[in-house]
Amino acid sequence: MKDRLQQIQPGSFALGPLVESARRSCDVGRIEEGIPQGLRPRSVVQFKRPKAEALGYLEALGRKFGGRLFVFLAVLGVVWQLCGCAPPKSSRIAIGAKNFTEQVVLGELLAQEIEAVTGEPVERRFYLAGSYLCQQALVSGRIDGYVEYTGTALTAILKQPLPPVGQRDEATVFRQVSELYASRYRVKVGWGLGFEDTFAMVVRGEDARRLGLRTISDAVRVAEPTSQNRDVGHPDPPPPWRLGVGYEFQSRPDGLRGLEATYGLKFDGAPRTMDLGLLYRALSSGQVDMVAGNSTDGPIRALGFVVLEDDRHYFPPYEAVPLVRRHPGIGVAMDRLAGKVSAEEVRGMNYAVDSEHRDVGDVVREFRKGKGL
Repeated sequence: MKDRLQQIQPGSFALGPLVESARRSCDVGRIEEGIPQGLRPRSVVQFKRPKAEALGYLEALGRKFGGRLFVFLAVLGVVWQLCGCAPPKSSRIAIGAKNFTEQVVLGELLAQEIEAVTGEPVERRFYLAGSYLCQQALVSGRIDGYVEYTGTALTAILKQPLPPVGQRDEATVFRQVSELYASRYRVKVGWGLGFEDTFAMVVRGEDARRLGLRTISDAVRVAEPTSQNRDVGHPDPPPPWRLGVGYEFQSRPDGLRGLEATYGLKFDGAPRTMDLGLLYRALSSGQVDMVAGNSTDGPIRALGFVVLEDDRHYFPPYEAVPLVRRHPGIGVAMDRLAGKVSAEEVRGMNYAVDSEHRDVGDVVREFRKGKGL
């Protein structure tokens, strides 16, 4: 008790462990969003009274009432008031999404289906910057679900090594991911939505036709100064590829480093790292020659780009699956969406949002209507 009371300083006081205890009982998510500012692990409250400035307001009160017990009670009262300032935790289901078009489309799809099942509005927390933030939001209760990809979950979130080639089938990866999420986080992995969105090495269509590119191995071949290149009409092979990647791909265990090792790909300097939404602009404008995109990205079809086949099967499966905390409404919605979305359909929705600039809510409602949902 004495140690805690000694934390009180003139003009301000630090609540230390008391605030931390109270903070855990409050809505930490909203505190971190800045509502209110006073709710922090170490809170400082300023008083505008002359005597408080000289002695510390609470200490002055303690002396006035002849004991430090009052000080302790006053501290508890302030803690109670601080927690009372925080808005109550929302009872709404919250669905998250990462910060690219397909994720927003899938988040909206899950949100609309939950609303249809429960009859209650769903809070949308979209544009979270990457897998890590979505994971943290999910396990901390900031969101109740989002759509993830099994290969990403396995390597980037669960930190598991890539399975050996030949053991990277969808069923094996799905089972491993489901078991780990359940045991570590009490999170349920729903059945796949019906499509896989793998990493895709994408080049301009005219380059693919001119150089005879169909696979990633073809891209390695044409960049090598061999007689084989001259035999197929390339006396002067092109310089090494200039690569564009998103922020995650460069550092992920299933990303750039392993790809280079598997194929022996050589690039012209360090890759250009940029936001996912800028990759295809850079490819179209000639700033880069190859990008690490996603197989269902709308601009691939819209701009006539070509996805190179992963002929050595480096990438694991990336089946789109909902990750959810326990809630009956979400469970029913997941079951209704299982297997309903094909790669071509999600590519079409991505295209409608990216290239036709349609509202994502309208695009998803149209899709659901066509599926009888």
